[in-house]
Amino acid sequence: MGRDRIGIMGGTFDPVHSGHIQLAAYARESAKLDRVLLVPDGVAPHKLILTDKEDRWRMLEIACCQEKGIEPCRIALDREGVSYPHETIAMLEEAYPKADFFYIIGADAMMHLSHWRSLDYLLKKCTFLVAPRASSGEGTSREALKAFLEERRHLTEMGAHIQTIDMPLTDISSTLIRAVLAKGEEPRLLPPVVAEYCGVLGLYGQTARIPQGRVWMERLHADLTVKRFSHTLAVAYTARNLARNHHVDVYKAEAAALLHDCAKCLPLSEMQKICHDNALTPDALTFSSGNLLHSIAGSYLARSLYGVEDPDILRAIYCHTTGKVGMTALDMVVYLADKIEPTRAPYPTLSKVRMLAPLSLQRALLVSMEGTQAYVRHGNHPLHPQTERTIQWLRTLPENKRDEPRKAKSTSNDKGGSL
Repeated sequence: MGRDRIGIMGGTFDPVHSGHIQLAAYARESAKLDRVLLVPDGVAPHKLILTDKEDRWRMLEIACCQEKGIEPCRIALDREGVSYPHETIAMLEEAYPKADFFYIIGADAMMHLSHWRSLDYLLKKCTFLVAPRASSGEGTSREALKAFLEERRHLTEMGAHIQTIDMPLTDISSTLIRAVLAKGEEPRLLPPVVAEYCGVLGLYGQTARIPQGRVWMERLHADLTVKRFSHTLAVAYTARNLARNHHVDVYKAEAAALLHDCAKCLPLSEMQKICHDNALTPDALTFSSGNLLHSIAGSYLARSLYGVEDPDILRAIYCHTTGKVGMTALDMVVYLADKIEPTRAPYPTLSKVRMLAPLSLQRALLVSMEGTQAYVRHGNHPLHPQTERTIQWLRTLPENKRDEPRKAKSTSNDKGGSL
C-alpha cells in the first residue's frame, strides 16, 4: 500500500476565503495529493490575529465541508505558544507516520523561506508547492520574479524539493477581505457561509445583525453536524437576500432561517417526546418522519431554548417543511431559501426555482412544491396533505394564474423535498 500524499497549508485564516480554498484545490490536483490539510495557527509568529480561534475554526469548517479532499486540522490551533511550521510538521508526522508531506506556500512567502526556523528539518520532511501570487502587482514584476528564482536556486542547492502549482495568479488576501467587511460591504471572494457567520456575529468591524447571535451560534454549532451548520448559514444568507429583494423584514427572515433546522439533528424519538410532552399533536405522517417533525420541534425549541417570542418567526420555522395554506411572504422566503441555498446539491427544478425566487415568491414556491410532489409520487411515497393543499392554494393566486396550467413532470431524482 502506497504512502499518503498530504498537502499542508498553514496560516491564520482570519478569515478563510475563496482564495485559500482555490489554492488548496489546485495544489491537490497539481501534485496528485490525497488530501490537503488547512492548519490554522493558534499564535502566529509574524502576524497579529484579530479573531478568536474558535471563530476562525468554525469558519474554516464550514468553508471546507463541501470540498472534496480539503480538510481543516486543529493540530497547531490547540498547541500552546507560537505555531512554527517545523513544529506543525513534527506533530503531523506523529499523526500520519505513513505519509509524504507537501507544504503549500505562495511565491511571496517563498522569497523569505531562508529565514524560517529549522529550515533544514523542513527541507528534509517536505516538498514545497509554490503558488504564483499577484498581490499588488508585485508577484508579476521583474524584481519579484528574479528574487523568486534566486531563492529557489539557493534552496535547491540546500536539498529542497520545490514544485510550482499550475494555477491562475491570485490577488486576494484576508487583509483585503477584512477591509471590505469593515465598510459594511460583502467581499466577492468570501464564501457565503463565512460571510453569513461574520455578519451574524459582527466580526471584522461589522455591526452584529443578530443581537443573540453569539449564543445562537454556540448552541447551533454544538447541536448540529458541520454540514448541517453550514447549510443553516447558507439558508440564512439566502433568506436575508430574498427578504431584502421582496421587502420582507430582513431580521425576521434571517433569524427564522438560522433556527429553521435547530432540531434537525435530534433523534426522532426526542422530537416525538418534545411534541408529546408539549401537546403539539402533529398528525401521524408528520409524527413518524424526522424530515417533517423537525420543523414543529424546531419551532418549539426556538421559543423555549433560543428565546424567540415573535410569532412570525416561529410560524416560518413551523411550516418550512410542508408549507401551509395562507403562507406569508416571510414563510415563503424561509421555505425557498432552504431549497435554493448556494451549497444545495443539484436537482431538476433547482435552477428554475433559483431564477424565479427573486422575481416572484409565489411562482417560485409553486414550482418548488410541484417538484417535490413529482419526486414523492415517483417514489410511491405519500405527499403530506398539507403540501397538497398548499399547492392547490398557490395555483389560485393571481401571480400563478399568469402561467398556463401545467402538470409536474415525474422524475426519480428531484430531491427538492424537505431536509
